[in-house]
Amino acid sequence: MSEWKAKRFWTDAAVERVEGGHAVRLDGRPVMSPGKRELVMPSPMLAAGVASEWAAQGEVIAPLSMPLTRAVNTTVDKVVPQAGAVAAHLGEYGESDLLCYRAAGPDGLVARQVAAWDPMLDWADEVLGARLAVTQGVIPVPQPANAVEALHAAVGAATPWELTALSEFVTLSGSLVLGLAALAGRDADDLWSRSRIDEDWQAEQWGVDDEAAALAASKRDAFLQARRYLDLLAAT
Repeated sequence: MSEWKAKRFWTDAAVERVEGGHAVRLDGRPVMSPGKRELVMPSPMLAAGVASEWAAQGEVIAPLSMPLTRAVNTTVDKVVPQAGAVAAHLGEYGESDLLCYRAAGPDGLVARQVAAWDPMLDWADEVLGARLAVTQGVIPVPQPANAVEALHAAVGAATPWELTALSEFVTLSGSLVLGLAALAGRDADDLWSRSRIDEDWQAEQWGVDDEAAALAASKRDAFLQARRYLDLLAAT
């Protein structure tokens, strides 16, 4: 038996102003999340982006071609109902941030980490009030309590809708600092490159592994899609 696939059942996908924001209608019927919640978005541009994904579907619905819809589903079903817990979990990444764990050698890798990561730690100190400690190796280093508190406060200031993008930034890069920088509007492509210092060095030394490269490309696409979601969320 072939796997059952959902087929297109609508002709028109349009945005409507509704109570609480903007929704997408398929031939007048509301788009619902997997959790049976209506997708009501705070931004008309985000709703327009979601509508365009539904309008672009062919005869068979392809969920992987709908990153904005998936992000909104995640927000309404998983983030909004437990925003405090999501924020607390993301804040914990500051206690083991990628940027704090440095190589002891070779000198070339050490220099690249310093050049890419020190400016971001300086940014966290200057903008967020979080000066994180740096160490060599992978043994956990305790972070100053005031720095951890400042990072939790920065995460806590995000809306549930922003937390969806921040979660992608943080989990894909392994760095809360880079995630908060992306949330603050720093260039996402640059931040992604900074998160890949170790992997890029290894590829240069030992060659590119096709499977690892494909996975990295997929993660980069997801990181940049989170940026697009965030930009549309902020647009009016």
